[in-house]
Amino acid sequence: MAVNEKDQGQKSERIGIRTSEWQRELLLAASKAEGSTITDFVLKHATRAAEDVLADRRVFMLPPTRWEAFVDALDRPERELPRLRKLMDIPTILDEM
Repeated sequence: MAVNEKDQGQKSERIGIRTSEWQRELLLAASKAEGSTITDFVLKHATRAAEDVLADRRVFMLPPTRWEAFVDALDRPERELPRLRKLMDIPTILDEM
């Protein structure tokens, strides 16, 4: 759920974090550049980052016709692809490590 879609009512929960002096000064400068408080700045950007991290893990949207094609592809039996098998069997530099 995007920040704009979330109820922005009264906040009742508290999160405390410790920072180095350098981090605090960086956050202060950035929040001032946006014209906000450190709290609002950190909350806004941490929330956005959390949404980005979770987006690929919980929502997968396709138009109906593309969804049907996707499900059909998942339901098809597996098949051997000789050229792909050959490619996967070739040793790489990572195998030498």
